[in-house]
Amino acid sequence: MGFVSRFTTEVTAQDLGRRATLRIKLPEGGFRDIVGVLESWQDGIIQVRRRDGSMTEVTADAIVASKIVPQQPPRRGRGAGGRTADGGLVE
Repeated sequence: MGFVSRFTTEVTAQDLGRRATLRIKLPEGGFRDIVGVLESWQDGIIQVRRRDGSMTEVTADAIVASKIVPQQPPRRGRGAGGRTADGGLVE
């Protein structure tokens, strides 16, 4: 039995401000995944803000699969040493 992939689309215009992953079909064939915060959804154009702050535009018709994903955890700074906010050790 081989691997079976199911494409589902969960993301809607009501998900603005949430982090999502969008799988789009490329014009030349193949697929590409875009992960970021949904900033705008107007007239079939979706704007996504990526982790590096750049904006990407995608047409809704190009999306073959999507889903809401958890927010990116905050980066831990150097020297945090595995401690909690009150100075205790994290196990």
